[in-house]
Amino acid sequence: MKATYKKYILDFKAPSGTSRGIMTQKETWFLILEQNEKFGIGECGILRGLSVDDVSGYEAKLAWACENIRLGQEELYSQLLDFPSIQFGLEQAFLSLQAENPFHLFPSRFTQNETPIPINGLIWMGDEAFMLDQLEQKLESGFRCIKMKIGAIDFAKEVAILKSIRKKFSVNEIELRVDANGAFAPDEALGKLHQLSEFHIHSIEQPIKPRNWQVMAQLCERTPLPIALDEELIGIFNVMEKERMLQTIRPQYIILKPSLIGGFKGSSEWINMAESEQISWWITSALESNIGLNAIAQWTYSLQTSMPQGLGTGSLYTNNFDSPLEVANGKLYYRSAKNWKTNLIKDLCI
Repeated sequence: MKATYKKYILDFKAPSGTSRGIMTQKETWFLILEQNEKFGIGECGILRGLSVDDVSGYEAKLAWACENIRLGQEELYSQLLDFPSIQFGLEQAFLSLQAENPFHLFPSRFTQNETPIPINGLIWMGDEAFMLDQLEQKLESGFRCIKMKIGAIDFAKEVAILKSIRKKFSVNEIELRVDANGAFAPDEALGKLHQLSEFHIHSIEQPIKPRNWQVMAQLCERTPLPIALDEELIGIFNVMEKERMLQTIRPQYIILKPSLIGGFKGSSEWINMAESEQISWWITSALESNIGLNAIAQWTYSLQTSMPQGLGTGSLYTNNFDSPLEVANGKLYYRSAKNWKTNLIKDLCI
């Protein structure tokens, strides 16, 4: 078996804002396996400033994984604990290599019968006019679950936007989710949650920065709207530490991004622990290309959850890979009539 890797830079169609700053590009890496004239591919997606494996030795670790591919998936996974995105890339690549179709990692009604996955429409941070314009576009596209990034512009303006949405659309018409990316100060968070609750918000992601377990636990106990943990899961690898975090904070939801928490194996571990604590969950992509998004979507469908998922990020880039993935009427489809870019894996091997 031969293993290689290649860096790829994804270019955003428009600058995309979060409370951590504006993004115009997204760096990603591909792992390619070759054996008996077959190919397998996996995406190692890192988010600068967020991924725990955003370290100077990242490429060297990728090279090490390729040089030691003979160790096999399980052994490599166990030795890459501090590099969850590489763990995920390896999972995908091995599944891809073993599959009849290298892009059908989890064959199902999603890939074979165009049964869709409901997803949320994502509204990026910006000025009020920009955010409202995005909202109109999402509603015209058929989304009925909207996720809005908050925490970067004036909070009063964000509240005004939510108020205007609720004036036009009831809870039965639009489900609203907000994502603060840890932007709220701990001493202001509860007050802001009360303000947001007036608009019948489904949930808020990560209201304060991670690693403030006691403060977050108090928020989750007193909150007027459900809290979902996102960044809080990143960098916790030990099973007992995962259990301790969930039992201490007791959130209403957790959000799973396979690239950031150890792929399908790491995500499944979180799901099993959360369900044992009566904590709900959903899956979100982490700005991967269509290669990583395809893997996450197929795995998500296999979990048979009806809640809208966070998988609508494939159309963000000017240079993404042509694929059967398509968003329509607030759902993600795998269109059987469409094909992956010709010779995609071979092109990446060059």
